[in-house]
Amino acid sequence: MKIIETLRRTNRTLLEMHIGMVFFGVICQAAGGLFVEDKGNYALSLWFGIAFAVAGSIHMCRTLDRALLSGNDASGIVTRGYLFRYVMVAAVLIVISVTGTMNPLVFFLGYMSLKVTAYLQPITHKLCNKLFHETDPIAEPLEEETVMQEGEDPVQNYKKER
Repeated sequence: MKIIETLRRTNRTLLEMHIGMVFFGVICQAAGGLFVEDKGNYALSLWFGIAFAVAGSIHMCRTLDRALLSGNDASGIVTRGYLFRYVMVAAVLIVISVTGTMNPLVFFLGYMSLKVTAYLQPITHKLCNKLFHETDPIAEPLEEETVMQEGEDPVQNYKKER
C-alpha cells in the first residue's frame, strides 16, 4: 500500500500518461513478437522510444509548470521547451540511423506513444480512479454566473461586467 500512496501523491495526469505509454508498449511488443524477425532489436528500439517518450512527458510537464508560474514569458517558455524536445528526438533519430544500433522507425513508434496516450487518457483515468478508490467530482455551476437570454451578445455582457 506504500506504493499506492506514493502514486497518489504524484501528478495524476502524468501518471495516467505513463500508464498509457506502457500499455501501448505492451500491445506493440506483442504485435511485434508475432510479425518481426529480429525480436531483440525490435524490443530494444520500441522500449527506448517509450522511455524517451516518458522523459519527454516529464519535460513537458515541468515546462508547463514553469510557464504557468512565469506570467508574461509563458509562450516563449513553452516554445523553447517544444523546440528542445523536437531537436532531441531528431538528434536521437539521426544517431540511431547513422549507427544502425536500433530501428529508427520502431524507435519513432515508441516515441509516438506520447501521442497515443492522449486517446487512451479516458481509459487510464478510469483505471486510476478504480486503483485509488476515487470518483471524479460532479461539475456544478458557479454562483456568480449570469444566465444569458437568447439573442444577447456575450461580448457586450462581458464589457458590462467589467
